[in-house]
Amino acid sequence: PFKKDGDSVSTTGLVGTKKVKLQKPQTYMNLSGSVLRPYLKREGWNAAEDLMVIVDEVAIPAGEYRLRAAGSPGGHNGLKSIEAHLKSPTYPRLRIGIKPIDERRQIGDLADFVLRTMPRDERELVEGLYDRMTTAIELWIADGTEKAVSTMGR
Repeated sequence: PFKKDGDSVSTTGLVGTKKVKLQKPQTYMNLSGSVLRPYLKREGWNAAEDLMVIVDEVAIPAGEYRLRAAGSPGGHNGLKSIEAHLKSPTYPRLRIGIKPIDERRQIGDLADFVLRTMPRDERELVEGLYDRMTTAIELWIADGTEKAVSTMGR
């Protein structure tokens, strides 16, 4: 179960023998980096090794994902907020594509688009990625970003 945790809700668990914490910001997306404040004060905490950001991405077609060790936030306001708080673009991120596969489906207002229910065909494409994305995240936890990116890449 998730519990209130500052600007987020969180839960903890084990992946293999490693303790992990999953946090879901409860702020507006453009303020989501605020959940990192407590970590930035921790001795030895390193975003490049200890953080994996998972986001939906309208620039990537539904049914695809990208795993990267660093990069630009592009137009993603959540990633911009995270980068601003970290003062660095170096943190792993998994971007899950939600761009309509049918070009006739218009995105329109971006906020409305990301909040509305995804069409079944596109939702099934994203759900079809779950096993591969889970494997990528487990590799990241066990062996680090470089190994996960080189093995899964996309």
